[in-house]
Amino acid sequence: MARVDEILTYVQQLAPPELAESWDNPGLLVDCGAEVTSILVALDVTDEVIAEAEYQGCQLIVTHHPVIFKPLRSLARGSLPYRLIKKNISALCAHTNLDAAEGGVNDILCRLLGVQDVQPLDKLARIGRVRTTSADLLAEQCRQVLGAHVKLVDAGKPINRVAVVGGSGGDFLEAALVAGADALVTGEAGHHTALDARHAGLSLVVAGHYATELPIVPVLADKLARKFPGVRVLCSRRCKDPFTYL
Repeated sequence: MARVDEILTYVQQLAPPELAESWDNPGLLVDCGAEVTSILVALDVTDEVIAEAEYQGCQLIVTHHPVIFKPLRSLARGSLPYRLIKKNISALCAHTNLDAAEGGVNDILCRLLGVQDVQPLDKLARIGRVRTTSADLLAEQCRQVLGAHVKLVDAGKPINRVAVVGGSGGDFLEAALVAGADALVTGEAGHHTALDARHAGLSLVVAGHYATELPIVPVLADKLARKFPGVRVLCSRRCKDPFTYL
């Protein structure tokens, strides 16, 4: 058994709040004050995840994405925070602070993709070297390793240095170019970012927001289980990619 504030303190040690972007809202977002015997770890708080937490007897949900992102002007019946309070389930998250943290989202993504000599790139992202490859082979690696639906801009050049940023990372295109990357791997990037990448000669692998961030869930669950051996820690089975792919 552990207290919510003890778990929050540990998560903030893993992902210090000062690493978060100014627009972000990490931390303990719903505090029901219950003693914690079971934790559910997920990427998002959804209706399905709340139902799963209730079914599993969890008093706390730990996620990457905040359940409260913008300031609330009212608490509507049926909203996710309202449902959590009704079910007496607390919720805390580590978002951009976990992206930026050592051993966080982007370091795990680099590890899965075999990126070596990893260095920070513009705070959140990472850059490192890979064994010389091509854009299509890098995209195929993302597809297989992450179980991702991949989009690719192939600049037609060998790839030795790769910039990596999970989630919505199209805005890191310029930083990747300045740092000498041959490719940028991210979860989301827009049409005009793809055009800019092609024009600049930088390959772009877009592997999905969900797929590029999901690997942090079992890692975070394992850390929590080791830190709090008296607490049951579960990875959500009902947190799914919100998109259906045809």
